[in-house]
Amino acid sequence: MIHDRSPDSAVDARGDALESGYARRAVLRGALTLGAVGIGGALAGAAAAPAGTGRRAGAPLGPASAIPVGGGVIYDKAKVVVTQPTAGVYKAFDAMCTHQKCLLAEVKGGTINCACHGAKYSITDGSVVHPPATVDLPPRQVTVSGGNVSVT
Repeated sequence: MIHDRSPDSAVDARGDALESGYARRAVLRGALTLGAVGIGGALAGAAAAPAGTGRRAGAPLGPASAIPVGGGVIYDKAKVVVTQPTAGVYKAFDAMCTHQKCLLAEVKGGTINCACHGAKYSITDGSVVHPPATVDLPPRQVTVSGGNVSVT
């Protein structure tokens, strides 16, 4: 019978396998550590401004005069909707549907509407008016200053 390896080379092969297993674990451990650091940094950055706004918190979104009484405006980049249920009263809510996180599509007929699955929310308090959503829109703080609307 002919052997391809001597008994000593078999031990060496197992040793190499063990060493490479340790090396793989070290690489994976390093990758996980870097991933955790990256996530931590992203979360720290998210606290500086509302997610996805591309603006600093409280930056003017636009003129208050653009928000109709009994209606509202969806600010896509800021992912916020500002409504004016009655003259001079402004409300703001997250503009992501609570059903499946679609960006809300329009404000019409006294409701904030999602085109994805038909959910509708009240312009007055963000409450669900029509399913499939079951959770109200989260409110945001709105201010009007110098004729401009800002949301934090």
